[in-house]
Amino acid sequence: MIDAAIKALSQMTSLPFRAVLMKSVGLALLILLAAAFGLHRLFGWLAEHGGAWLEGSLGLGAAIVTALLWIFAIIAGIGLFAGAIFLMPAVTALVASFFADDIADQVERTHYPAEPLGAAMPIARAVLEGARTALLALGIYLVAAPFLLFAGLGLLIFFFANAYLLGREYFLMAAMRHHSPAEARALRHEHRNTLFFAGMLIAAFVSIPIVNLATPLFGTAFMVHLHKRLAGGRRIDVIEPPSRRAVSTRDGV
Repeated sequence: MIDAAIKALSQMTSLPFRAVLMKSVGLALLILLAAAFGLHRLFGWLAEHGGAWLEGSLGLGAAIVTALLWIFAIIAGIGLFAGAIFLMPAVTALVASFFADDIADQVERTHYPAEPLGAAMPIARAVLEGARTALLALGIYLVAAPFLLFAGLGLLIFFFANAYLLGREYFLMAAMRHHSPAEARALRHEHRNTLFFAGMLIAAFVSIPIVNLATPLFGTAFMVHLHKRLAGGRRIDVIEPPSRRAVSTRDGV
């Protein structure tokens, strides 16, 4: 696992990866700016109408209302900054869905030239997988946020849940290049403990400000190497509902 992470990190400085990095960083920043703009407008609306309500309904003086709005503005600013940090797992998961195949293709061509290249996932499926993980990561942030005041309990919840989600997401994107969705999920379930610990490395990477903009590159490259090691040439039996025939992976990866 450590060797796979080192290989992923070492390739991130290559020219093809730098080209993908520029595109993924640009898209991530665009999404974050759009989210920040939307939250800024929301906070502005709440401040405007909340101030009028405080002054009219509670009879507070204009000076008190102004002071409260200043406090709210400061808290909102801190919230936007913290939100940008905690939203990174969701943002990078969504961004990865657009560039995963470009990254995986470069890794496979460089490190596994004698093996067949994986087939690119349909863009609709890739985006669907990324969007689903992004929404789950956002849900984790909302659940963990109230616990941030209790001795870091929220941070632990956030970290370990993201380790599970990011490990699953990036592995499936790598595995689905060589297996059907059902086969890829069976392989992920078989190695779920290993992938959880691998997800902790991705969760640690995504927690580093600025550096985390490169998470799609690191996560995808890391899981391509890990998939090669875990899948090997073995066959995987997939249990389907009775109405469907059992499926097994094709030989070789």
